[in-house]
Amino acid sequence: MNEALPDVPEVRVVGLPQLTSGFDLVERLDLPMHLKVHGPLEPMGGEQLAKLAENINLKGRGGAGFPFHKKLRSVAESAIKRGVRPVVVVNGSEDEPACRKDTVLINRAPHLILDGALLCAEALGARTLVVGVTRESTQRSMEAALAERGLSNSRRSALRAFVQRNPVRMVTGAAASLIRSIDGGPAIPPGRKVSASQNGVGGAPTLLSNAETFAQLAIAARIGPERYGNTGLYDEPGTVMLTVSGAVARPMVIEVPTGVPLRYVLQLAGAPPVPQGVLTGGYHGKWIDAATVNEAIVSRNSLDAVGGSLGAGAILPITQETCPLGESLRVAQWLAEESAGQCGPCYLGLPAAARGLEEILNGGGPAALEALKQVAKNVKRRGACSHPDGSAMFLESTIKAFTDDLAAHVLGNGCGRPVEGVLPLFEGGRAPTGIPGGESEENGPSRQKIYVDWTLCRGHGLCADILPEVFQLGADGFPTVAQAKVPRYAEAKALRAVRRCPALALRIEEDTRAQDSSRSNLPVLSQGRGRRALGRGN
Repeated sequence: MNEALPDVPEVRVVGLPQLTSGFDLVERLDLPMHLKVHGPLEPMGGEQLAKLAENINLKGRGGAGFPFHKKLRSVAESAIKRGVRPVVVVNGSEDEPACRKDTVLINRAPHLILDGALLCAEALGARTLVVGVTRESTQRSMEAALAERGLSNSRRSALRAFVQRNPVRMVTGAAASLIRSIDGGPAIPPGRKVSASQNGVGGAPTLLSNAETFAQLAIAARIGPERYGNTGLYDEPGTVMLTVSGAVARPMVIEVPTGVPLRYVLQLAGAPPVPQGVLTGGYHGKWIDAATVNEAIVSRNSLDAVGGSLGAGAILPITQETCPLGESLRVAQWLAEESAGQCGPCYLGLPAAARGLEEILNGGGPAALEALKQVAKNVKRRGACSHPDGSAMFLESTIKAFTDDLAAHVLGNGCGRPVEGVLPLFEGGRAPTGIPGGESEENGPSRQKIYVDWTLCRGHGLCADILPEVFQLGADGFPTVAQAKVPRYAEAKALRAVRRCPALALRIEEDTRAQDSSRSNLPVLSQGRGRRALGRGN
């Protein structure tokens, strides 16, 4: 079984180091050593900084890849229009078990990240800087870095700066989750999609980007766009930080120029010469097969072109000796557990998808495959954050990449290979902390269950409109659950759904039994099997 990665694994570099400069000298670059290695940094005006980011084609390194110059200009324009001071937020929340690049940078080069963030704060006229982290090691390193610069959260400070520590959960890393936690709420998405550039921390325009993104900006500001562009590809200049794990002899974080062949990166980490497949971009990423690995180079465009994803910079090969569907099932089950439990696509859809993949492995046949495809389709673009979208993309990629194994499981008796557990997860397969937000009144355990009376249900669909956290409609138009727990915060909406159901097919009962922490036992009706005896959906 693959053990969990340490916070700071081995670090390597291909070519000349940029972000990792000085790593061969000390374990952590404090401020004096940082200045010796990188030199001083002059402030820049807002438009000058935006042009720099545009000239080097800097895109967010947290997974989404949004152009940084557009985000910077949007925040500046919104702040000027509204006449308010913006806020700068560094997102160092790295909560995938297979990702460590930002954790390495925060632990070993925190001042490079602060350089980029402070450049932006001064250019924008911001008076607040927040660094979001989830690990004890990153909290200690960044708090020490702020102290070394004389920055604090004092009201008398010209720039208030502090570290926001949140639980280690997949949804914690979402921008909306981090902003909500800074404002004093739980570290989960708020259930509505709002642009941070327009309405972020405290309602102010907020420049929020990934830790590596700010570090890249600091490098470019020091050496200039022309010299920065001498490294890597013309259209994607510079370097990228990758976390390479899975079936490798030496899990590592590696800085490489864009354009390096992916197979060379895998060779450095001691991956199998011919891997069965490589998961690119992390657990919200995509699989590519062994033949495609030889075509791919390390760049966002190249990986997209071959069906992969740069995503969060995680690269995970697996061997020919393991069952790829079984490996993916472990990840799918973990992704389902990472739900914030507040919207239907996560709370119900992801556990259903994991069970669908498990049913395929257990001989469910073509019907199980079609049901899994339908569930994956249903969860996309319907969640409170990107977690269901990324999880569905991972599942769809699994089905597409391993067609031979899929056929063996769907049409035969399975592939006959064991599951080696080479894809890293947290200890026990789950994150080491509880659901973000703790046991507050809003996020505490459910007290109610809602039931569908199939003798009355007539397929009106109003329940799914009022209570999407619980109900979603299957391809045949009726709900995919017969009963489900109601999230504490959604109890009022559940009562409204019961009262407004035209067929009076819903009822609520108090759940007096001990709360089961697992959500895997929710009864989900198989889709596409025409269970007419159960009646029509409401």
